[in-house]
Amino acid sequence: MQLTQPVNFRSFKQRVRHSKSRFRRFLSKLEKKQPKGFQNLAVQIEKEVWKEVDCLSCANCCKTMTPTFNAKDIKRISAHLGQTEEEFKTKWLRRERGGDRDWLNKTEPCQFLDLKTNLCGIYEVRPADCAGYPHLRKNMKDYGHVHKQNIECCPATYKMVEKMMMRLKKEVASRE
Repeated sequence: MQLTQPVNFRSFKQRVRHSKSRFRRFLSKLEKKQPKGFQNLAVQIEKEVWKEVDCLSCANCCKTMTPTFNAKDIKRISAHLGQTEEEFKTKWLRRERGGDRDWLNKTEPCQFLDLKTNLCGIYEVRPADCAGYPHLRKNMKDYGHVHKQNIECCPATYKMVEKMMMRLKKEVASRE
């Protein structure tokens, strides 16, 4: 069993630069048609990925992205912080421009991230978007566009896609 390794961002960014377009094409194909047994393979690979990637050595998602806060998140987190929902929104959130006008963090990195430890200060009540991130088990047809974005930010997503590509390539080769 391989132990998790701290994320080397310089190396990670280089790998992303070299493989981003290839990974995106692969994900686009999966959005259109998934091979038989794909979801089982995704679950298996996800388990492998979490043995290799340590989120606490990274926290790049919290440093460079903002979750979407839904109404339940706002209610739960504001209560946890002893604020009214309006106080919480005024202090920490902003409305997205155009589109659905979702609630987002005012700042990046996330105001609840401890930059020394990479721990979340509201982990127990964090937004649903954070709790589900990086959405590796989600259906590729529905989440392919999300994975295309996340391969640039999340080493776990990158590794998941990389492993999927290798496994599916091996499966195709073994059938020939």
